[in-house]
Amino acid sequence: MTRPKSSGTDEALRLEAEAAARALRAGGLILYPTDTVWGIGCDAANPEAVAKVYALKRSENKKSMLVLCASADMVARYVRLAPPIAYEVMELADKPLTLILPGASGLAPNLIPEEGTLGVRVPDHPFCQALLRAFGRPVVSTSANLSGEPAAVSLADTARAVVEGVDFVVSPRFEGEPTRKPSAIVAFTEEGTVRIVRE
Repeated sequence: MTRPKSSGTDEALRLEAEAAARALRAGGLILYPTDTVWGIGCDAANPEAVAKVYALKRSENKKSMLVLCASADMVARYVRLAPPIAYEVMELADKPLTLILPGASGLAPNLIPEEGTLGVRVPDHPFCQALLRAFGRPVVSTSANLSGEPAAVSLADTARAVVEGVDFVVSPRFEGEPTRKPSAIVAFTEEGTVRIVRE
């Protein structure tokens, strides 16, 4: 994982992540850099916050929503039926990979599609990891755009309505080195069947 280059940067990163985590705990929305593109985030366990994300994006497409987790252990706390092979694929991934896993539980009901699945990703990104450590539970990640518009690859590309619609905007100095394109997506069934949704 790429790390900030100095202890001063480490401290700035920690403080920014803690400020973003406070906004999440208060039920707010954040605009933040991820390992792929810029995202809109909220507390994945707070249905009112999730509803705010849908309203901001002007879409209630649950399948466009995923959560970021700090580790495979965190993932396992929120998906009860994920097959062992899913965790093996997660460990071997060398680029951003979202897994669609069965048996979602413990999160906002309006985040979970009718089939009970959950899109999860463990990001290899300094700010995201700092945020997840500070917050302690999954954070919603959905591309920072209005429905039907392209994903924002930088803060400068983000629609004004999105920037003005969140409660906290993370400084672009913490962007790191994102891929600037959406992650690959692989779906798993409880039995271990694999389907590639997006390469």
